[in-house]
Amino acid sequence: MTIKADAWVLYAGDDPKNPAPAKLVRETFEFDDIGPDEVLAEPLYGCWEGNMGHAIERKPVDICRQRGEEKVVIGNAGVVRVLSVGKNVTNVEPGQNAIIFCVGEEDKFGYPKKIFGFDAKGTMGCLATKMKLKERQVIPIPTDTRHHLAQWAAFSLRYITAWSNWELAHGTFRLLVGWNELAAPNVWGWGGGVTLAELDLARRHGAKTVMLSANEIRLQTIIKTGVTPLDRRQFGKLSFSDKAYEQDPDYRAAYLAAEKQFLETVHEMTGGKMVHIFIDYVGGPVWRPTLKALARQGVVTTAGWKEGMKLSSVRAIECIERHQHVHTHYARYPQGCAAVAYAEANGWMPIIDERIYTFDEIPELVEAYAQDQVNCFPCFAVNPS
Repeated sequence: MTIKADAWVLYAGDDPKNPAPAKLVRETFEFDDIGPDEVLAEPLYGCWEGNMGHAIERKPVDICRQRGEEKVVIGNAGVVRVLSVGKNVTNVEPGQNAIIFCVGEEDKFGYPKKIFGFDAKGTMGCLATKMKLKERQVIPIPTDTRHHLAQWAAFSLRYITAWSNWELAHGTFRLLVGWNELAAPNVWGWGGGVTLAELDLARRHGAKTVMLSANEIRLQTIIKTGVTPLDRRQFGKLSFSDKAYEQDPDYRAAYLAAEKQFLETVHEMTGGKMVHIFIDYVGGPVWRPTLKALARQGVVTTAGWKEGMKLSSVRAIECIERHQHVHTHYARYPQGCAAVAYAEANGWMPIIDERIYTFDEIPELVEAYAQDQVNCFPCFAVNPS
């Protein structure tokens, strides 16, 4: 049996050598009925993610061509209502609400290799009125949850990523410095929703947290979350470029002044202790000041690469300073279940906007996200309850 859904579809680009940004096309999307280990569901709410923007921009790759498919339905953060399940499915049943757990392909230890609704072949995302998923791509939401389903949609990718990354980053730091030696480390970060989720988790573990942002809307959300905000705009040209640094004396002077001001601020705000764990989801432009701001035995951690995938460091300095570099990619399924249980019990949830975009308004959301005119967790409705 063929199932039909109303969907926003991403088509492959015409020129693989010069990929142009895409526009989503709304059309009827057809897919085969579920198998024994699959779930048929209707998305209720979704959250716009950075990987969706990458897919539309076709940066760093055209995911349709990478997958060898003419068209793809993206969207890997959301909440669904289960419609039917295959005979081998045991973790959810028809009528239940569940979050999307977006692992597309796992390795033998359950760590994600490719992401569902993005680079994993044959998967479809939640920008459709119906979708199918594997059993391990859904985690039940507590039946009597006290949180809005749109919050769970925003939680599903960013907060689970934050949970897994914090678990390893904090665990690594505790191998270096025990609780009895430093109970409240300085944890700073720059990035977006995952960074804020992770800083909130660090705050709940007793850390002194600071998040940098140049977006006024997000600065207000940072305050509401309980994390200390720091306006990145006060540091001017704090965006490093190797080429400009070597070739443009004016740029070099402006950058060094910005970096000096930034490091003086870090020193002042931390009482000279500097940053023990720096959460960096930006990459290239801020990599140099991130490393300079790290304390001895400091940890720099990430699960993303928003700006600049290739980084360099002086290995001798990193060894002498005993800096640890942590890299993760989403999470294992048990980590996702643990994150959901902790969130329900402790209120570790995203603060979402009052405005939730309708399914008809998806192109408007795409444009707002591209122009950096949305909050940390921009949500949309598909089949709102």
